[in-house]
Amino acid sequence: MKILTADYVLPISSEPIPSGAVAIDADKIVGVGSQDEITANFADADVEEFGKAAILPGFVNCHSHLELTALRGALDDVEHDFKAWLLKATALRAELSDDDIIQSAIDGAREGAAAGVTCFGDIGRFGHAGVAALKEVGLRGIVFQETEFSPDNATADDDFRKLGEKFEKLKEEETELVKVGLSPHSPYTVGSRLFELIAQYSIINGVSLSIHAAESSDEEDLLQRGEGLFSEFASRAGLEWDSPHCTPIEYLERLGLLSTRPLLAHCVTVSDSDIRKIKSNGAKIAHCPKSNAKFGHGYAPLEKFLDAGISVGLGSDSVASNNICDMLEESRFAALVARNHPDRKRFITARDVLKSATLGGAKALGRESLIGTLEPGKQADIAVISLDHLAQQPIYDIEAALVFSSCGRDVLTSTVAGRDIYQLSRNRH
Repeated sequence: MKILTADYVLPISSEPIPSGAVAIDADKIVGVGSQDEITANFADADVEEFGKAAILPGFVNCHSHLELTALRGALDDVEHDFKAWLLKATALRAELSDDDIIQSAIDGAREGAAAGVTCFGDIGRFGHAGVAALKEVGLRGIVFQETEFSPDNATADDDFRKLGEKFEKLKEEETELVKVGLSPHSPYTVGSRLFELIAQYSIINGVSLSIHAAESSDEEDLLQRGEGLFSEFASRAGLEWDSPHCTPIEYLERLGLLSTRPLLAHCVTVSDSDIRKIKSNGAKIAHCPKSNAKFGHGYAPLEKFLDAGISVGLGSDSVASNNICDMLEESRFAALVARNHPDRKRFITARDVLKSATLGGAKALGRESLIGTLEPGKQADIAVISLDHLAQQPIYDIEAALVFSSCGRDVLTSTVAGRDIYQLSRNRH
């Protein structure tokens, strides 16, 4: 048994605790409170003192593409053109060997762990790479096996069979920490028949789904009017696209996808009606403000999501479209963008985004009974963040200090199920 102490403990489920402590027995949290209280209650435990630092639940990055880590910076010249970005990303990924892709995913997982991420929701065309990476680093997470480009209903049954074979093979690699799901990529790359087959499979077998949805105006043009970038894309591929003349969220609801309670990534172009549909179906949202901004896709209405009571986590997306995996920076950017949103009614707070980066992400992945807060009985998934830098001083509000004055490089330790998976020397300054 051991006790971690620091100037601040942030349980997330309750107010920050000055001079706080967390007691850990094997893989579980057994006590959270003041240093005096916890050290008295667990007098025989070893004590690790972090001093000028904050202890909080490990961050949950609920939308990433770890296998694309090797493409960091390689696509920055085409990010203004989403079609060109997708085509170049596909071409560059095809040039990588299987070993390259696995190493790329491992590098991304290590980067996340070093920035306090303890759980990933990772989408991969090569799902085995994400599974291998999480296992190698010791992280928790769900790896969503992604569909190939499959918009043609004529090939849907065969495409589904191949996807099922991949998924069942990947499922054999599951552990207590690492689970697997499916990701029908998006409304513009997956045909309606394949969507329906995946929805049925998910409901019957209890399989978690994650879908890119309402990400851009180009997607909106295709679904609402059958026009624009993706329509041209389909025509050049010799495919006919019959527009459903509805929003992407309405389309997913018609096909039965929303009833699977999926994790929807992005949701930039959603209407108020879409938000009500997401909420009423119990779907969740992975909010990726930096990636959205880097592509110029616009503002996702985080404030409306939270006020509607939707479970919202934060995602870095791939470092090919964000460049770094840093959930503190993602939190800061999420707060600032929300405050600058044209429909703003209130200020999103540091507490709001810290909650999204921890408990919100846990809920988005269906793991809130295990992680996301510091409470007795939950898994000991913990991040310790140094408060020793001049740029963080003085501290009047610990939540604001973390969100607005800290970054992933201030992380001292990341712990998953009681095991340290990352440690930084505290003699770095």
